[in-house]
Amino acid sequence: MDNKKRYEFLKQDYRQGFPAHCGIEVVNVDAGRFEVKLTVGPEHAQQEGFVHAGVLATMADHTAGYAAYTLVAEDVSILTIELKINYFKPVTGDTVACRSRIIHQGRRILVAESELFSVLQNREKQVSKAIVTLMAVPGSI
Repeated sequence: MDNKKRYEFLKQDYRQGFPAHCGIEVVNVDAGRFEVKLTVGPEHAQQEGFVHAGVLATMADHTAGYAAYTLVAEDVSILTIELKINYFKPVTGDTVACRSRIIHQGRRILVAESELFSVLQNREKQVSKAIVTLMAVPGSI
């Protein structure tokens, strides 16, 4: 499968299960990079009305995994083996953007950086950053 077809497949594949339930949408895909957005709704809030930290962690983790999928063979599965996330400030915008990129690619271990931004009227403020360690597992799991 060529890169363009692979990227189109990954865009569709990303939106299933819990990320689809959350309403996360793919914005851009490139080699070692994946970008998504979420239109914030009341279902994403925690008790203080801010976007729940679990929603941000889901975006950071899942998007990092798909950044890794852009670099591995089609018959390789990607699993998260560690996730470290820092929350700088609450989301105050109407959209959350997440940009993930692979910062290390080994034979079996990949490391991604995911940055999350609160977006309001096309102005971004970084709200979180995660480092995600991923394992490339040959074959389907």
